[in-house]
Amino acid sequence: MEKILDIITAKMQKAFEAAGYDASFGRVTVSNRPDLCEYQCNGALAAAKQYQCAPIQIAKAVAEQLCKEDYDMCEAVMPGFINLKLSGHFLADYLERMRTSPDFGVEKTGAGKTIVVDYGGANVAKPLHIGHLRPAIIGESLKRLYHYLGWNTIGDVHLGDWGLQMGLIIAELSERQPELPYFDESFTGEYPAEAPFTVTDLEEIYPTASAKKSDPEFSHKAHQATLELQQGRRGYRALWRHIMNVSVADLKKNYDNLDVHFEKWLGESDADPYIPAMVEDMKNRGIAVQSEGAWVIPVAEEGDKKEMPPCILVKSDGSSIYATTDLATLVQRMQDWNPEKVLYVTDKRQNLHFEQVFRAARKAGIVKPETQLEHVGFGTMNGKDGKPFKTRDGGVLRLEALISDMTDFVRTKVVENKIVEDDQVEATTQKIAMAALKYGDLSNQPTKDYNFDMERFAAFEGNTGPYILYTIVRIKSILSRYGAWEQLPIQAPANDYAKELMISVTKLGPTLENALRTSSPNLICAYIYELAGCVNKFYHETRILTEEDEARKAGYVALIGLAKNILEQCIYLLGFSAPEKM
Repeated sequence: MEKILDIITAKMQKAFEAAGYDASFGRVTVSNRPDLCEYQCNGALAAAKQYQCAPIQIAKAVAEQLCKEDYDMCEAVMPGFINLKLSGHFLADYLERMRTSPDFGVEKTGAGKTIVVDYGGANVAKPLHIGHLRPAIIGESLKRLYHYLGWNTIGDVHLGDWGLQMGLIIAELSERQPELPYFDESFTGEYPAEAPFTVTDLEEIYPTASAKKSDPEFSHKAHQATLELQQGRRGYRALWRHIMNVSVADLKKNYDNLDVHFEKWLGESDADPYIPAMVEDMKNRGIAVQSEGAWVIPVAEEGDKKEMPPCILVKSDGSSIYATTDLATLVQRMQDWNPEKVLYVTDKRQNLHFEQVFRAARKAGIVKPETQLEHVGFGTMNGKDGKPFKTRDGGVLRLEALISDMTDFVRTKVVENKIVEDDQVEATTQKIAMAALKYGDLSNQPTKDYNFDMERFAAFEGNTGPYILYTIVRIKSILSRYGAWEQLPIQAPANDYAKELMISVTKLGPTLENALRTSSPNLICAYIYELAGCVNKFYHETRILTEEDEARKAGYVALIGLAKNILEQCIYLLGFSAPEKM
């Protein structure tokens, strides 16, 4: 479905042609003076230079060619602007087409294309902490947005499951339970089906082992265990599978609680088999060169404004690093899915790393020239005081604890304010808490740092998730009292508040396209905050259910019903949902 601005622009271009001027001057924009008009065209000012006449003369001639039925106001004003206000009839027709079109007429710009979204980045054997919140919810939102715009989406958690942390755990276990068959190289039987540890055990084992890295003897043991694991030692592989099974089950539970879901649970271990052939190929083709005993890929380009270090492929000791794994992962993804785009959602401090990897991948021909590679680097979530978010004792706060704290805080408000009946408290609390948490994060530009403020995020007024939910619930209440409304047609606005709401509704498609183009879920937040504000102004200034004119009442109901459906769709894209009552 065409965007309303494109329709208006096409009409303006025809008017320029009809008046004897080039159509290219007929570009229409949203007015920067909404107190004067809704849309404007400044093309007469530019055309005046070419046609050697006064801009106001051109503007008046063009305005005369426009169909007056489409506009409540269409006037040429000094020095040569064409100011427009759409007619109610025009708006009603457009919204009716939105209402009856699949997905509100939003254009499926990604139809036939595949995108891999690499987000999450969890490490096996470690609990999720607050640093995992942003990649999870930003990545999930972007994936949902791409899917809504027609892309085939593949979300990959990309687990850290193949590095030294595995060797550290194995080494620590060998000291604690040396009698286990995994450490007996002569053992030929079947290994136990059950893991010799729980996820709680792992969460204690790993930091203990990590703290012993300064011990040369233990460090050597851990590195040796990592090497033997990667070389295929049978007992270590069995232990690794136990670690994976226990950890992934726990990770899935926590991501499910956050309503974040991955299509693929792949990790560094899945990329490892691709590394030897990839490295050998790059050496043979001269893509990788030796430097101080290491193999590197020079990625500096003419025009670089600052130094661009080479991408290290193999270290001097023969080991691989993150760049090696990321390049091998790209090899795997291109072979398996051949995506048009790969999107990485990680900390912005990894910008340099991904720039090196992307350049190396293109230089080596791992991806096609037209394949898009993008890194969405996010800022830091700080505490209310602007300092890094920590627990009271100075430790890193677990994500599970953060969600629990937000839930408890919201539950208290729900109970104290008697928002719902007792049997609905928990379900309602969960939805409000998730909205508060996710909207509080996503309403910020991804690249920016922000301060986590539980009280502000959970407020029912202002630019918050609960405010958006409250607006949706308010509309639901009206619709419920009215009765069957789904097939009611949109009507021309009966007042200025209705018109303002209708214009806000028309911005859905452009907003989503812009949010996708810039990888900015915050634009969706800004849009629904504006839309919710228009709904509430309309509600306060209009008698909806008490309107005596039944046809007009039906028009009001149809309009807020459409707004409700759009708000619900948008919050789904952000990763949360609305309760029935609030």
